[in-house]
Amino acid sequence: MINVSEKKAALAHEHQAVEHRPFGLKDKIAYLCGDFGNDFFFIFASSFLMVFYTKVLGIPGALVGTLFLVSRCIDAFTDIGMGRLVDRSTPTKEGRYRPWIKRMMIPVVAAGVFMFIPWAAHLPYGVRVAYIFVSYILWGSFCYTGINIPYGSMASAITDKPGERAALSTARSIGAAMAGMIVGSLTPLFVYTTDAAGNQVLQGNRVFMVACIFAVCAIICYTICYKWSVERIVVDNSNQKQLGAKELIKALATNRALVSIIAAAILALLSMMLSQSMNMYLYVDYFKNVGAMSVAGMMGTGCTLLIAPFAGKIAARFGKKEASAAGLIWASAVYAFLFFARIKNPWVYCGTLLLANLGSGIFNMMLWAFVSDIIDYQTVKTGSCDGGTVYGVYSFSRKIGQALAGGLGGFALTAIGYQVSTGGQAIVQSEVVTNAIYSVTTGVPMIGLFLIAMILIFWYPLSKKKLAEIRVKIEAMNAE
Repeated sequence: MINVSEKKAALAHEHQAVEHRPFGLKDKIAYLCGDFGNDFFFIFASSFLMVFYTKVLGIPGALVGTLFLVSRCIDAFTDIGMGRLVDRSTPTKEGRYRPWIKRMMIPVVAAGVFMFIPWAAHLPYGVRVAYIFVSYILWGSFCYTGINIPYGSMASAITDKPGERAALSTARSIGAAMAGMIVGSLTPLFVYTTDAAGNQVLQGNRVFMVACIFAVCAIICYTICYKWSVERIVVDNSNQKQLGAKELIKALATNRALVSIIAAAILALLSMMLSQSMNMYLYVDYFKNVGAMSVAGMMGTGCTLLIAPFAGKIAARFGKKEASAAGLIWASAVYAFLFFARIKNPWVYCGTLLLANLGSGIFNMMLWAFVSDIIDYQTVKTGSCDGGTVYGVYSFSRKIGQALAGGLGGFALTAIGYQVSTGGQAIVQSEVVTNAIYSVTTGVPMIGLFLIAMILIFWYPLSKKKLAEIRVKIEAMNAE
């Protein structure tokens, strides 16, 4: 028999052999699969859950908006709680973060499928309301948080080399783009049918079937992520200083770069998420062409992949602040053209929208790089490394922005007089309502993107020249 000490030595030897496996393609594929699995349901819910609630379950848009608002506020606390739970957990031979992917992958996909049960349409109204609140909060605020926080944190444990971490970030973006292409382009073609009058009718049973298929795909992706990931860095957080509420507030109040980018990020979430939530209704009720919606989804993902290889070069040549502001002004101008042109042809609309996406995509690709610059700015400004605090404050503010954006979509539908249906029966919306949908979908990003550009130009202080000065000071501080 093997005694306890020999067993521990064997486990230590096994862990040492695994953690010294060179970083390579397996790690990139594994991390890609993690976000690929996450976004099967995250993008599916973001794109189809509101329309499923309103068109299949017969829930008013304002109530759906309230649900999204409540759940996003809950997320702000469950994210922090999950982060603390993971950080305080004892690492095993599999690492600190990997085990959570194995533990949570079945619950998160089961909760995801549970959100799209079409038979709930036959329940009494009060039960339907209870069902959407319980199922959505269970999935988003608990199960999704339970797998996404460990997955996002795991990158720091896979490698500590900047180049390799950048490779993981790129792989994650590609995984999200792949999921977006599948969900955005293929799903609409399957879940909608056309009735005798030419109206697009959402089929609840087909939505449920798609959810089940995505569940299987997500499990496969999570399994690859778990099996092929290796945590090479053992992170010990026991000696880290935990900043109090007053210090967090002070960081927000005194860091001009942080405050301005928070304002820009919230505006971006409000404008683009509201536009995206209305997008489904635009193609179904205004254009009455689900195929165009599918093409628009593919083009949006393709635009991200097109910009990705050039984002770094653009930032190095012109500066992140300068390039992003120019791209946002261009995108705002394109949305202004769409707003006033009142385009009736969905294909002309899609082609013009691609031009806007090229401009706004530059800002979206560089947004997380802004946060890294702000962390350096805070370090130079205060003389201490507060990267975790800066990131935490920014992440929390994004949750608030998502809460506001999620709620506004439902409230906007109710405000313009959108008529909900029960059991998948099509309701022909009036011309006034469909025109209002078009106005919101194009007018909100037109204004929002322009305001973000103004924030970057006149408020955000980290220009290309300023960042060069910060890098010199950071190098001097590291040399001391």
